[in-house]
Amino acid sequence: MRSDSVKKGIQQAPHRSLFNALGYTKEELHRPIIGIVSSHNEIVPGHMNLDKIADAVKLGVAMAGGTPAVFPAIAVCDGIAMGHQGMKYSLATRDLIADSTESVAMAHQFDALVMIPNCDKNVPGLLMAAARLNVPTIFVSGGPMLAGKVKGQKHSLSSIFEAVGAYSAGKMTENEVEEYENKICASCGSCSGMYTANSMNCLTEAIGMGLKGNGTIPAAYSERIRLAKHAGMKIMELLEKDIRPRDIMTKEAFLNALTVDMALGCSTNTMLHLPAIAHEVGFELNIDIANEISAKTPNLCHLAPAGPTYMEDLHEAGGVYAVMNELNKKGLLKTDLITATGQTVEENIKNCNNFDHDVIRPIDNPYSQTGGIAVVKGNLAPDSGVVKRSAVAPEMLKHEGPARVFDCEEDAIEAILGKKINAGDVVVIRYEGPKGGPGMREMLNPTSAIMGMGLGSSVALITDGRFSGASRGACIGHVSPEAAVGGNIALVEEGDIISIDINNNLLNFLVSDVELEARRAKWQPRKPKITTGYLARYTAMVTSGNRGAILEVPKVD
Repeated sequence: MRSDSVKKGIQQAPHRSLFNALGYTKEELHRPIIGIVSSHNEIVPGHMNLDKIADAVKLGVAMAGGTPAVFPAIAVCDGIAMGHQGMKYSLATRDLIADSTESVAMAHQFDALVMIPNCDKNVPGLLMAAARLNVPTIFVSGGPMLAGKVKGQKHSLSSIFEAVGAYSAGKMTENEVEEYENKICASCGSCSGMYTANSMNCLTEAIGMGLKGNGTIPAAYSERIRLAKHAGMKIMELLEKDIRPRDIMTKEAFLNALTVDMALGCSTNTMLHLPAIAHEVGFELNIDIANEISAKTPNLCHLAPAGPTYMEDLHEAGGVYAVMNELNKKGLLKTDLITATGQTVEENIKNCNNFDHDVIRPIDNPYSQTGGIAVVKGNLAPDSGVVKRSAVAPEMLKHEGPARVFDCEEDAIEAILGKKINAGDVVVIRYEGPKGGPGMREMLNPTSAIMGMGLGSSVALITDGRFSGASRGACIGHVSPEAAVGGNIALVEEGDIISIDINNNLLNFLVSDVELEARRAKWQPRKPKITTGYLARYTAMVTSGNRGAILEVPKVD
């Protein structure tokens, strides 16, 4: 066993003395030591229940003959970090999570790992660590929040952000906003729509690293505790069979995940996280392939914010496996791949029925014949940009309008709430990319303000930053190259006509090549906004959004 290097032989007597200090018995040290990575804390609503999940996993490990040992991973609540300097740290924590988990796991030589994430960066960060370490690993998330109810209708977090915009437009009273505030987040868990956390937890299931229900069983259900116990037991089987993350997370498994992504209508942030995880596995996942997969993958779900259904509804309808079973009716998945269940995809999804055709559309009656996410290109996004097509109003799939240019999120919000943005405008927010932000902030505040003020069917937003999974509308993010490195988005001027054609994957601004070169000659790089601490190091190492904002050591000439 891997852990023998810290517990067997005379040379390991000092190590055993330290285990004695922890209260371990000889019997426990004869068993495999299973590291349990828990993201539990008391500041992230999606993580407040993870101590209960960890306890259940520990019990499952012990029941199956292992010795569990819990250690922590950090987490940021994107909702609480939204709209201020804290959001600069959100994406950057993904690498801290991966690095710190790698460090603890290597230092203590665990035989296998159970990862317990829930919110936006913990899931991909821990998947990155799992790929690096490549010891038997299984995931069990904390589960989604239950939808809130206001006046008998279900709502999720995006509703309260949009309520702020509606209040600014004079469409809601302060008391009405307060009612939303008090009722929207009904329980612990990751926010109740198909936002980034739930997207990544569902894709963990699709890629094969979690058990059935990992992405959809609500956090408040006791079923989630049973799932955690089963995950604890299952890791011992994976250890015995020596099934490792790189056996599961193959190129074909990533293509399966992208296919499920398109069918579910996941957050655009998956276009950052899947390439980053693939990079850790050892291959580059070019997001251009998303359009190829989207072209043949029907969009089967319109979960909030794209529609009126929520994670609890997806769970009752049959969950991720039911979606995969629908996709498999047209042979859209590779089904002979091994998964963390110890079985193949085909064995996992067999007889997983779709119980609600209003939540999961049948494969022959989809919302659209193409997937929920589109990658766009053009002279405004020479490398790429990303949009959640399934959450765009039909009339905005093709749009031309004048650019309203802002060099930070705060200035854009001030203009939107100040009623300085008009129907037809295209809001451009730049210098918010991975390097320029730094940290590639989410733009839920401006997108929600646009929707709340009634401009969602007439105003587009383009940024080298990114969007929350809660964002909806004609929102194109991840524009690469970003402004901070001289991408063309830095050359856009107030009033330039921007042309958006999402169905044809095009994003251009109507400026001649000669004019662009003249503007480029005048452009000067900006000094980094932050020059000390972690974000300064992050700025120096982070790549563009189209590569997943991965970290690379700068090349020295």
